[in-house]
Amino acid sequence: MRELTSATTATAATARRYHRRRDVVELAALLVAVATADLIAESAGHTPGLPALLCLSAAALAATAGFRTWRARHHGHAPPPAAGQGNRATEPGESSAAHGPDAGAALWRVRTTVRDTPGSLAALCAALAGRGVDILTLQTHPLTEGTVDEFLVRAPAALAPEDLARTVADGGGRDIWTERADAHDLVDTPTRMLGLATRTAMDAAELPLALRQLFGRCTIRSTPPGTAGPDPAEDTLEGTIMRLRDPAGGTITVERACLPFTPTEFARARALVELDAHLGARVPDGRAVLTLPEGNEITVRRAGPEDLEAARELHDRCSKATLTRRYHGPVADVDRYLTHLLSPRFGRTLAVQTVSGRLVALGHLLWDGDETEVALLVEDAWQHRGIGLELLRRLAAQAVDAGCGSVYAVTRATNTAMVATMRRLGLPLDYQVEDGTLVITATLSPADASASLR
Repeated sequence: MRELTSATTATAATARRYHRRRDVVELAALLVAVATADLIAESAGHTPGLPALLCLSAAALAATAGFRTWRARHHGHAPPPAAGQGNRATEPGESSAAHGPDAGAALWRVRTTVRDTPGSLAALCAALAGRGVDILTLQTHPLTEGTVDEFLVRAPAALAPEDLARTVADGGGRDIWTERADAHDLVDTPTRMLGLATRTAMDAAELPLALRQLFGRCTIRSTPPGTAGPDPAEDTLEGTIMRLRDPAGGTITVERACLPFTPTEFARARALVELDAHLGARVPDGRAVLTLPEGNEITVRRAGPEDLEAARELHDRCSKATLTRRYHGPVADVDRYLTHLLSPRFGRTLAVQTVSGRLVALGHLLWDGDETEVALLVEDAWQHRGIGLELLRRLAAQAVDAGCGSVYAVTRATNTAMVATMRRLGLPLDYQVEDGTLVITATLSPADASASLR
């Protein structure tokens, strides 16, 4: 606002100076005309043909006045351009409004390191302002040497990303990173943190998703205790990797490609993990009662570690062929997967139970780094009744709610039932086959997931 006021004041001052100069010129011309008329009157008695000369002068003055009036009406008295605007002519077909404040802009996230000295941030802000870049939000991440500043800016649409980075460098920034932003990034950091903490408090399965949404493009991996070397004695931060002790046991690893985490980001991640540890195990108590085509009622609900024994009994009732299609490996090893699958740390599980309370199907939505896998297991006696499709639709909707752009299912190429179930979702599918293993990837969108539940 201060910059806009200064620019407006400067433009008004330039216009006033221009009009004063014009008035002075016109007054001088009037004085010259009066002096000339007086000189002609003095010499009236000595100059032959004076009437003709006066008529000719009057005609010239009338023509000059007429031309000036026409020019004023058609061109006006526009002041010269303000300083810094230049004199570039408007190209044919180009509207002058294209250079105004509504010419279009782009949102960018910019991160850079600056010296921790007075005036460093001011110099960077001045450099951005010089290119017409508006700073919307600013976060500071203090380091031992220097400070990492993260901006959300609105830049002219014509400003290329390399020019934006060069402007930041000219303002004293180093280790510059830029990325296009959208309207979702307009939410300030405290509000975002409160929202993520609320989601984590409601559901233990939300912690990996909250970390992913907090840091943007990153990979979240949960490692069970004792499966990948000794568990860390304490949380650690190493450049682009942070390792956090999982309250449920094991390790949560957060990694991103090239942007090192700051101590401030590390503290935010630890705060979410500590909140999860304080609240303990929790699963939302959401249930839906559905009626199958033959008239039997089933209940679909969230499952958790407390369903471990019922899930083992489900395994015992399933045939070897059904378990092989589900786990793609030796049937003898399937029980050891259940603890992992039912843990909310690794994803979400939906269970289907009968009126008597017996578990007859499980559907899993598994966080796999920065991807998401879906998997189904339906007891033999309850297959071909639409249970698998119902589970798959609900898992797809939950994946959309979690911000996932796609889900994939891994099965055998001969598992035609799973292929048919995926196709019935009505979503765009991609098929990849390698050594008899089929990977089917479904592309998600909020509209698709909403339609799939109707």
